[in-house]
Amino acid sequence: MARYTDPVCRLCRRRGEKLFLKGTRCNTPKCAIARRAYAPGQHGQGRRTKLSNYGLQLKEKQKAKWIYGVLEKQFRRYFKIASKTKGVTGKVLLQLLERRLDNVLYRLGVGVSRAQSRQIVRHNFVYVNSRRVNIPSYSVKTNDVIQLKPKEKPEKKLRENLELSRDRSVPSWLEFNVQELKARVVRLPEKEDIGQPIQEQLIVELYSK
Repeated sequence: MARYTDPVCRLCRRRGEKLFLKGTRCNTPKCAIARRAYAPGQHGQGRRTKLSNYGLQLKEKQKAKWIYGVLEKQFRRYFKIASKTKGVTGKVLLQLLERRLDNVLYRLGVGVSRAQSRQIVRHNFVYVNSRRVNIPSYSVKTNDVIQLKPKEKPEKKLRENLELSRDRSVPSWLEFNVQELKARVVRLPEKEDIGQPIQEQLIVELYSK
């Protein structure tokens, strides 16, 4: 499967805002936007042109993809599912992205970034309803119980991550027992539970053409 391998800080600079792709590093003076608040490349400091409606829609879609670490084919599949599901398409799309298992671990603070949380899932440390799950895109449901069972050395790292992420509160749609490394999905996430502003209506308009 294809994946983005270039420096992720370039994505934040291209978007012109922090997407928190490197977790806690984004809140330090080392953050790329803090040091160079302009687009990457030879002409990055040149005058920005005004975007068309299509350009705005495309950038919003790219922003959502970058935040959740999803590529185009998978993102399009999420949209197809959302468009066929009862309810507001944009809201359902954000719910599908937010319910990804790697995102849930990031929201709990177990991983300092979604990329690291994806790695934790891949390393077979995560159990959902007592069954091991190593698929980062696994979609959690209401009342699902998520348990982390790492070995001694990985557990120490996870505890360090929780300490680094202590300023990032656990969203209200999740319950988390830090001592047992055990969480429960209380309800499905709402738009207000998403930490960053995403204009989902622009994405719906883009795919509806």
